[in-house]
Amino acid sequence: MFGTLFQRLGVAARGALLLLFYLVMLVAGALGGVVVYALAGFAAVVGEYVVDRWSAPSVTLLEKVGLGRAYRQLTRDLATVLLVIATVRPDAPQTLVVMVLPALVWVISIFAGALSKMIDRRNPVSALVRNIDLGPVRSAPRPPEWSAQLAGDRLAFTNVLLVPAAVVAALSDDIVPVLVAGAVAVLATAVVGLIIAITWLRGRGTGQPSLLPAVQAWLDTYRPEVAFYFAGPAKDVYQANMWLAPTEALGRPAVVLMRSREAFKELADTRLPVICVPAGVDFMNLEFGSVRAALYAANVGANIHMLREPGMKHVFVGHGDSDKQASVNPYSKVYDEVWVAGLAGRERYARAGVGVLDADITEIGRPQLAGVHTFGAESVDRPFTVLYAPTWEGWLDDDPYHTSLVLMGERIVAGLLATTPAVRLVYKPHPLTGTRSKEAKAVHQRVVERIRAAGGDTDATSLDGTRHLVVTGRTPALFDCFNQTDLLISDVSSVVSDFVQSQRPYVVANPGGLSEDEFRRDYPTSRAAYLLSRDCGELEKIVAVTRAGDDPMTEARRELKTYLLGPAEANPMDRFREEIARLCR
Repeated sequence: MFGTLFQRLGVAARGALLLLFYLVMLVAGALGGVVVYALAGFAAVVGEYVVDRWSAPSVTLLEKVGLGRAYRQLTRDLATVLLVIATVRPDAPQTLVVMVLPALVWVISIFAGALSKMIDRRNPVSALVRNIDLGPVRSAPRPPEWSAQLAGDRLAFTNVLLVPAAVVAALSDDIVPVLVAGAVAVLATAVVGLIIAITWLRGRGTGQPSLLPAVQAWLDTYRPEVAFYFAGPAKDVYQANMWLAPTEALGRPAVVLMRSREAFKELADTRLPVICVPAGVDFMNLEFGSVRAALYAANVGANIHMLREPGMKHVFVGHGDSDKQASVNPYSKVYDEVWVAGLAGRERYARAGVGVLDADITEIGRPQLAGVHTFGAESVDRPFTVLYAPTWEGWLDDDPYHTSLVLMGERIVAGLLATTPAVRLVYKPHPLTGTRSKEAKAVHQRVVERIRAAGGDTDATSLDGTRHLVVTGRTPALFDCFNQTDLLISDVSSVVSDFVQSQRPYVVANPGGLSEDEFRRDYPTSRAAYLLSRDCGELEKIVAVTRAGDDPMTEARRELKTYLLGPAEANPMDRFREEIARLCR
């Protein structure tokens, strides 16, 4: 309940409320108000957990204004000492001990944190690798990971034991509970500090040289011809994941180059060698003389560190063709070539007039769609299945129609859950849903609750069974969901373009209320779609028509597939290989 109320507040309000708890705790301690101190102390400790767990922006804000974790913990410890002095009134030696015990915890914590940083400097992480054998690498000793994570002001959290002890001491007028709790805190902190200190002593005079020479030696030996480069953050790693299998299937020496440690950890399983070099200077010091084709899935600033390499062709492959403005980003001019799925992508750039020359555009199809079945639903032993896959809210705050989720999502889900005969709903939102819009995040949470109330699995990791599903993890993948879908409901996004491969019926939401002719003209991917207005009044009829197999859009989807994804007889994986081979020659 506390966490729910806390979550309803804004970022600044959460931080301010947390500080208020500490202020009340400090005043109550100084005045000897045991009950108020206890309540404020409990609220402060729980509030720290809630903010740390669910409101990272509040933590960042408090750090920026100089009220970070260390200052808040010092306030808590000072309040505790003041309460004991005000209520128990210990003699001078006891007062000194009460003050020294929490101070000892802080001294140990600070020195442990300093030694941990020194240990880290002996083991610089200049590169991370996967599926690469760099041979024996000499490294300095490291403490257990759990102790390294605690070192510093986190370790001083052990003084929280003094809070309940001080309350007990004040109520019983006995200093012993505080002395015992303080001794335990010092002992626990000393154990962690001792582990880190011994590790530091063992490693004196040793250190690990930069991994970059070993990485360079591997590059010189392996001599990759193709580099898939991804410099985006962890939240966008799905953009890289979709190109791993096609790059593996090229049959050429290839390497994945990354720039974010967090994204490196989130990258999907692959047999490709993967190198992550976070620092720009380190990355630019590597030589990629054997690489002939560099592929880019996203337009990000750190691409410049690879684009500066003159001996290769730089190709933007994107992360899905759609009618959204992001699919014709003017940034694309920096690449030697832009690869699109079909004629639709080529014409989209021509209409946008962003400076990408027609001669630099190549149509290769979508090699990722090889596993999307182009026939009817796989299993007849399940209900008619509807996939609702809305896109996210986008970068522009003034575009309320970017996603259907905010204006239509609840009505779509409620309508599908109430359909008779029953349908099976699979809800798979865009991975970035709710990252920019609080409203989108709130609607998403309400949609999930609706599905939970209808008996659905809200943390699905498999498509098996007949329950409604909420799929928000990496698996099941979107294309796996396609193969279990009889009808798709989505927005103007690459989800629609890719689903056309299946030749199954699909619905595109029209939250902006454009006329049908205008909508289909502005968004060519909707030419073979059923359109859904904001009130969702057509939903029941669309489900009934497509479930009955009386689908007037079949021929239109066949024509649209050629326009969006290329000729049916052209194997996109073969096209991908051919174009890579051309660049490598």
